[in-house]
Amino acid sequence: MTEFTPVPALLGGMLIGCAAAGLLFLHGRIAGISGIFGTGLAGGEGRPWRVAFLLGLPLGAFGASVVVGGGAVQVAASPLVLVIAGLVVGVGTQLGSGCTSGHGVCGLARLSGRSLVATATFMGVAGLVVFLQRALGA
Repeated sequence: MTEFTPVPALLGGMLIGCAAAGLLFLHGRIAGISGIFGTGLAGGEGRPWRVAFLLGLPLGAFGASVVVGGGAVQVAASPLVLVIAGLVVGVGTQLGSGCTSGHGVCGLARLSGRSLVATATFMGVAGLVVFLQRALGA
């Protein structure tokens, strides 16, 4: 991604915030995608809304691309790299007791100290990885 598109980014952020707030106010649940995914797969309490929430993620992105006229996302990585990356992210969400949506969106909004540390950690590591990747020419 090389272009800065503030209006779609702002609208997307507002939609994420509204969805997180709606889930909290209507169901008393935090919109942490890793927790919603894990419990949805396990068939625990509230499985129907969890499955609907998860289905809404790609369907919402598809709907937005139709409305805005954007194309499909192109991924330059190989399937093996994507699988490894997914596993590493999964391990990280377990170690950090949550993901970017749970800590970065919902936790920070609730002024959670634990979420502040978690968000600073994963954003710092992400910045370091991008820096190293560009420095090494990968």
